[in-house]
Amino acid sequence: MSIELKVPVLPESVSDATIATWHKKAGDAVKRDENLVDLETDKVVLEVPAPVDGVLKEIRHQVGDTVNSEQIIAIIEEGAAAAVPAPAAAAPAPVAAPAPVAPTASAKSTEELSPAGLRVATEEKIDPSKVAGTGRDGRVTKEDLVNYGKGGSTPAAAAPAAKPTPGARPEERVPMTRMRARIAERLMQSKNSIAMLTSFNEVNLSEVVKMRKALGDAFQKEHGVKLGFMSFFVKAAAEALKRYPYVNASVDGNDVIYHGYQDISIAVSTDKGLVTPVLRDVQDMSFADVEKGIADYATKARANKLSLDDLQGGTFTITNGGTFGSLLSTPIVNPPQSAILGMHTIKDRAIVENGQIIAAPMMYIAISYDHRIIDGKDAVLFLVDIKNQLENPQRMLLGL
Repeated sequence: MSIELKVPVLPESVSDATIATWHKKAGDAVKRDENLVDLETDKVVLEVPAPVDGVLKEIRHQVGDTVNSEQIIAIIEEGAAAAVPAPAAAAPAPVAAPAPVAPTASAKSTEELSPAGLRVATEEKIDPSKVAGTGRDGRVTKEDLVNYGKGGSTPAAAAPAAKPTPGARPEERVPMTRMRARIAERLMQSKNSIAMLTSFNEVNLSEVVKMRKALGDAFQKEHGVKLGFMSFFVKAAAEALKRYPYVNASVDGNDVIYHGYQDISIAVSTDKGLVTPVLRDVQDMSFADVEKGIADYATKARANKLSLDDLQGGTFTITNGGTFGSLLSTPIVNPPQSAILGMHTIKDRAIVENGQIIAAPMMYIAISYDHRIIDGKDAVLFLVDIKNQLENPQRMLLGL
């Protein structure tokens, strides 16, 4: 029986998707729940599993095609077995059988091509082993072959090459992924539609460092997750947002929406771009809940398993450029939110404390905010509130 493989129902915020990678080719055997194809949307990569055991009989849309909700993209023959070539007729055994020849790199690469990719490679007489693959696990896609045929792709595995020609100015043109294009669009939207301003402060993290050293092992033993710096910032932000509701608000036309909860987006870097999964109801979460939530999102992001629900919503964002060594930055507001907190790297710097010059672990922090609804005074006081909580962590436990 033939089964139609369809695009999943896409949320209202996602109009269509692009086929990113086929993991099977026509004629391959498939198993129920095995991922067959990756669909890239503006926000996430969706996996489409096989609904039944059988054979992938027909692929109707190739890599790069744009598809819509519930559109048929392939046909699966349920219960069928992959075709096995019939054995050749027995022939008289040779006197001395030659040693088997290992398959060439070209043959191996050809086996991994999609039908469309195989057609391009055959028509253009391209050796796939010489093409740099941009698909999952380095697979060569149809687009890679087309670009290579136009002279726009670099060989993946060339023979030990000579040194670059002095004065050479190589270039490579690669189309943006849908996610990267959408990120660029939202960044420009934020810059063009928000009256954005950034304020800075610095935080002495000595007390946080002491607490992590004193209780970190016990915390990990009890909760199964490390006590990091991010949970302190997330909890401090949640407490400060309660006292400065403007910072937790958003603009909708001529209205200001005040949120009576703290859903905090955490910026996570992935190979495809920056995503912001949301920790919901942070005001009710413990430090352990926050750390587990962040760890779970980080694992999902690395495996491209984030769902649209994970990314939607959020009333405030925290981004940590310090992970990559950033000392200072001006983060961009994530609309329709009205503010974003930027964390940075921790550096030992000389400060004056009780009349003495000492070295302390210091971090610059920044808040970028929508000046249409947040006054400078409120933004500065919000940042000072976070500073006070982090320099005196017990304040968070007492709601001060």
